[in-house]
Amino acid sequence: MSNLSNSSAGKRILSLLDENSFVEVGADVQARSTDFNAAPQNAPGDGVITGYGCVNGRMVYVYSQNAGSLGGSVGEMHAKKILNIYRLAMKTGYPVVGILDSTGLRLSESTDALNSLGNIMKIMSRASGVIPQITVIYGNAGGGMSVLTELSDFVFMEKNGHLFLNSPNAVKGNYEEKCDTSSAEYKAAAGTIDVIAEGNELATKVRELLSYLPDNCEDEAFNGESSDDLNRVSADLAGLSKDTYQALLRIADDGEFFETMPLYGQNMVTGFIRLNGATVGVVCNRSEDITDKDKKLKDVLTVPGVYKAVALVDFCDAFNIPILTLTSAKGFCTCENSEKNGSLAAAKLIRAFSGASVPKVNVVVGDIFGTAAIVMNSKSVGADYVYAWKGAKIGAIDGRHAAEILFEGESDSVISEKAREYDEKQGSTLSAAAHGYVDTIIDPSETRKYVIGAFEMLYGKESQAPDRKHSTI
Repeated sequence: MSNLSNSSAGKRILSLLDENSFVEVGADVQARSTDFNAAPQNAPGDGVITGYGCVNGRMVYVYSQNAGSLGGSVGEMHAKKILNIYRLAMKTGYPVVGILDSTGLRLSESTDALNSLGNIMKIMSRASGVIPQITVIYGNAGGGMSVLTELSDFVFMEKNGHLFLNSPNAVKGNYEEKCDTSSAEYKAAAGTIDVIAEGNELATKVRELLSYLPDNCEDEAFNGESSDDLNRVSADLAGLSKDTYQALLRIADDGEFFETMPLYGQNMVTGFIRLNGATVGVVCNRSEDITDKDKKLKDVLTVPGVYKAVALVDFCDAFNIPILTLTSAKGFCTCENSEKNGSLAAAKLIRAFSGASVPKVNVVVGDIFGTAAIVMNSKSVGADYVYAWKGAKIGAIDGRHAAEILFEGESDSVISEKAREYDEKQGSTLSAAAHGYVDTIIDPSETRKYVIGAFEMLYGKESQAPDRKHSTI
């Protein structure tokens, strides 16, 4: 039998779960293959510890690869243990946390190992949108193991871990000292990792995320009692239209916010907060970090930021989590990457918002123009309720640019006057509200009570999905 307290794999499980809650499954499983060995190796559990336990009193299934046993490599019986845990999780409707630390496929089992890894990939794909899946990387996760992270909903990684499809020195023109393409920082900047942490902090962050999530797609996300004042006013919110990370801390219950992918697409903020005790997913434009004046963020949509938003919206819709957006973007980035992929990214975000049946509330907190105003959870693509802060702007184009086009050749004083007129008639929140594109104009300081009220009003919302297999966008 495996020894939980003496193996790194066991210790990681114990640090994640509530004390004395772990029940091991399949401890006596052994590898069947004896190729290239004179006798079967004594490898209890076949390199992986599997079972179930509790996190904050709620059930989760867990597997943890044991690098000290056959290198944590994936073989036939190793994979069968993981598959068994997934089958139990899908039958009972509880999340799975997979802890990776592996040398990869077990070469002595060759095609059996390949087939076994493929079976894990298939069941993870089938579990997507049914139960939350979290992958935690300690040590190495290379080759096919890296695909498991992309089949998960959220990925956590130890700072000194390594995640790679191909090792850094196998990448053409590269070597590890030049650019460690397997490092946590590299992967987080590429949008593969949600959270980087060290030691016990990694388990603490996983426990924190699980506290926001439902057990499965048919349950509600956490909905408990909140002692925070529903009508709490935040006087400084008006000055945080550009730093929506800080704005969320003012709006959320007890100032708590779990951010996802903080190093990727940094001009988009995504994650989870609670409002009156209920979990809410957030997608927010960000063009300033008041805690780091040297950080340069663009007040536009970028391709990485949009893809980051798509991932959060899709997850929330799959697991019945309402969505709040704080929007302020002056169009799309005028860069080559936007020209290559911006239209596709925009289409995917429109598909995500328009297809999401959960309650969706948008708060326009700054200036939002052009296509960005459409794709960022506007009424036209499915927002149920739209607020706007006093002084925000909504329109096809900024007034100054519009005046320069409409009154080309006129003096600067005429351009300035026409710009003010255009902003008033075509770009103000008042004009948007007059045409029904904004439901209520609010004082920024009172945002918390208004969004809580909107979500409570939308509780129980039902939407009729179109009769089709799935979107192709």
